[in-house]
Amino acid sequence: MNKKGLLVVLFFGGIMVSSGFGLQSMMSPPPEDVPELTGTPADNFPEEQRAQFCGSSDAKSTDYVQEFSIPTLCTNPLAIITDYDGDVWFAETNTGKLAKFDPDTETFSEYENLLWPPGARSMMWGMDYAPDGSIWYTDEAYDSIWKFSTIEEKYERLSYPSEGDSLPQKLLVDGSQIIINDFTGNKLTFLDPNQSGEEINYLSIPSPIDDSVTADFTVDANDNVWYTNWLFQQGGVLVKFDQNGYLKSVANSNEKFLPLLDFIEIYQLPVTLLTPNGVVVADDGTIWLADTTSSSFFNFDPVTENFVQYVTSDPQLSTYGNQTGVVKTPISRPYWIESDDQGRIVFNEQTANNISVMDPISQSLVEYHVPSKNPNWADCDPGTGVLLADCGVAQIFDFTIDGEKIWFTEWAENNIGVVDTSVPLLLEIQLNSNSLITTPGNSKEFNFVVSPLSQKDLLSVSLILSSTHDFLNLELVGTPETFQLDSDAPRPISIRVNTSEDAIPGTYKILLGAQLPDVAISKYVTVTIE
Repeated sequence: MNKKGLLVVLFFGGIMVSSGFGLQSMMSPPPEDVPELTGTPADNFPEEQRAQFCGSSDAKSTDYVQEFSIPTLCTNPLAIITDYDGDVWFAETNTGKLAKFDPDTETFSEYENLLWPPGARSMMWGMDYAPDGSIWYTDEAYDSIWKFSTIEEKYERLSYPSEGDSLPQKLLVDGSQIIINDFTGNKLTFLDPNQSGEEINYLSIPSPIDDSVTADFTVDANDNVWYTNWLFQQGGVLVKFDQNGYLKSVANSNEKFLPLLDFIEIYQLPVTLLTPNGVVVADDGTIWLADTTSSSFFNFDPVTENFVQYVTSDPQLSTYGNQTGVVKTPISRPYWIESDDQGRIVFNEQTANNISVMDPISQSLVEYHVPSKNPNWADCDPGTGVLLADCGVAQIFDFTIDGEKIWFTEWAENNIGVVDTSVPLLLEIQLNSNSLITTPGNSKEFNFVVSPLSQKDLLSVSLILSSTHDFLNLELVGTPETFQLDSDAPRPISIRVNTSEDAIPGTYKILLGAQLPDVAISKYVTVTIE
C-alpha cells in the first residue's frame, strides 16, 4: 500500500490525530509471518495492531445515538451516504466493498468487489448517490473513481487523472457532472458521469497556490464552487471559482482553455484558521469552514468578506485519557462540515468523539457524544498495560444527513451509528443577553441560566465556558464547575469575562453551556472589544 494513506499523524500520548500526512504503520503491508490468521479482513493487520484498527468493543447506544456492529470484522468503514429509500451505504476501506444497512430491518448487506486486489486497503473519503441509482466514490490508493450500480450490483472503476502524488478525496454528484477534489494533487476535477470506460474526459482546475493542498469544496446557489488551498500549519486561502462564467467563455471562444485567474476570486484565511478541511455553503449564502487543528469552525460572509470564529466545548477527559499528563490543551478537531434541510450546520469533532449541530439563527450548539471509543488512539494506558474501559475515540471520519437523522461511520470500531436530532434535550441555556461590550484590560459580569426540561430527579452537569482567543478569559463567580441540577430548580450562573490589556479590538464569540454525559448544550454570546 502506498504512503498517502489516512492523512493523519499519530502523536504519542495526547491529542491523537491531525490531518495532513500519512500514517505509515497502517498503510504498510503486514509482515509475512502473521502469528494467527482469522480468515477475516483483520488478517490485513499484524496481530498486535488488530485492536487498534479492528475495534475494541461491541456497539453501544445512548438516548440520542444508536450504533450497529458491522457483521464482518475489521472493515474500517469510512465514506457514507443514504439513498432515496433511506437505506445507508458505506465504503469498507479494508475490504474494497460497499455495504448497505437497512434501518427498518437493521440488517447489513455487503457487495463483493471482484475488481479489488486481495488484501488491499484504501481510504475512500468521498461518496455520493446519483439519481440513476448508482453510487460514486473515491479511492486514494489506486487513484480511482468507482461507480457501483445498486440495481445491477456491479462495480466499474474509472482511472483518475494523476500527476505525481494525487489523492482523490471528497466527491459530489452535481447535476450532470461529478466534482472531486484532489487533496495532494492540488486541483479540482470535473467529469461527466454519462461517459463510460476509456471515453471519460476530465476537466481539472489547478489551484492558485503552488505546493498546497486542495481540500473540501461546496457549490452555492449560483453554481460557484468554493474550496480551500492551504499549506500545513501555514494557513491558506478560500477560493471561489465561477464555473458558469468559465464554461460559457470557453463555449464562446475558439480556445479550449482560458486563463483560470479570470474566473477565480481569492480570500485570505484568518491566521487562526490553519487546516480548513470541511467547507459548506449555508442557506443564507455564507460559507462555513471546519478547522482540524483546533477546536474552531468559521463563518465567512462573501458580501462583507468578514470571517467569524466559533469554538466548540472542550473534549471530555474520556476521549484523550491523559494518563501521562502530556495533554495540556485538548482540542476537538472539527473535520467535515455540512448543512441540513433546517439550515443547521453539522460537523464531526474527530478527537472529541462528537457529532455536532449548530443553529446559526439561535446561535446554539448541541454536541452529541458517541459512546464507542477505541483506547488505542488516546493516552489511555495507566502504565499497567491494562487499557481503560471508556477511553479513546472511534475515529468518526464521515457522516451524512437524512432528515433529522445523522448517520456516521466509526473507522476504528467497525460500527456505523445514527444521531436522532429529534430526541428532546434534557436542558436548555437561557442567556440574559446575546452580546457583551467591553474594552482591553476590563472585566464584565455576565449571567445565564441552566434550565431543566425533563422530569429526571437529578442531572449531573459540568459547565462549558469556551472562548476563541486567549485574551478572553472566562471565570466562574460563586458557582462550582460541576453540580447536580434538580428538575424543579433552574440554576443561575454568573461568570466574569476578563479581557487582557493586549486584547485586539473586534467582535468575538464565547460559548456558554452545560455538558451532560451524552450531550452538551450551549449558546454563543457575541463579545465586542472596543
